[in-house]
Amino acid sequence: MLTISELSFQYPGAPQAALNGVSLTVRRGRVLGLLGPNGAGKTTLISHLAGLLAVQHGSILLDGQPIAQARAERPTRITLAPQEYAFYPMLTVAENLACFAAACRLKGNTLRERIAACIAFTQLERFAKTRAEHLSGGLKRRLNLAIALLPEPELILLDEPTVGVDPQSRAFLLDAVRALAQAGTTVLYTSHYIEEIETIADDVAILDNGRVLRAAALPELLAEGGAQMALRIDGPLDAALGLLGNFGHAQAGHEGEILVSLNPDSSPASVLQAIATAGATLHMARYGSHDLERLFMRLTHRALRDE
Repeated sequence: MLTISELSFQYPGAPQAALNGVSLTVRRGRVLGLLGPNGAGKTTLISHLAGLLAVQHGSILLDGQPIAQARAERPTRITLAPQEYAFYPMLTVAENLACFAAACRLKGNTLRERIAACIAFTQLERFAKTRAEHLSGGLKRRLNLAIALLPEPELILLDEPTVGVDPQSRAFLLDAVRALAQAGTTVLYTSHYIEEIETIADDVAILDNGRVLRAAALPELLAEGGAQMALRIDGPLDAALGLLGNFGHAQAGHEGEILVSLNPDSSPASVLQAIATAGATLHMARYGSHDLERLFMRLTHRALRDE
């Protein structure tokens, strides 16, 4: 659906490019999780897709058509739910939706139907007559989403949509994203919460310093580092690391865990047998793929930067 080829952009007076040869493909009806430290280029990329920045170098095609031309023909094919609250605080939920529906050139029955559908999808019925400034953080995020969905976009850009919300609201928003993709809407989702990306994304792109470090389907990325075991056993750490190092790369993890990236010829059973043979007491063992956060840190050589 969306093809980004060798996209580069440098702000006037900036010492280096914000985007440097970014190439990505976003398929219809899938969720692309966009990860990167602050300053990686995520906002600049989103701004291009939202029509806020013109292409300097490279190209962005929407169904094979230059994005500027596609937007000129139908401006609401792509919509944005930004990180900031994008509504009028003094208006009610229903008034905000009516205002933005009119801005999307919706009229008559279509306008009323879309407002009702978006209120229902985001479960804002009880708050339709509540002024937006009186909503909780989670409800404000839902209003942001409802507004972005009014024109039934083909591609929706969600920029940090769960910042500052409670766990229940976060779960609701993640379920909503899944439902959108299942209904055929393409979603580009940026977040600093890597576990969110790991939960909902079909595909993941990791950016840093304006470049794409890795872009692939999520299962492919998680399998990239091979299988991993997390264990907690009694005994000196050095001795445990020495024992487990026979089966792969072993390192100390959080809260006394030892993480082992298994060699291709090593199995979880062989690790557990070695622990038993050594007479060590095993308190916990977990086996699976590498998680996305470790892959992110390995590729960027750092943890996520603070805002």
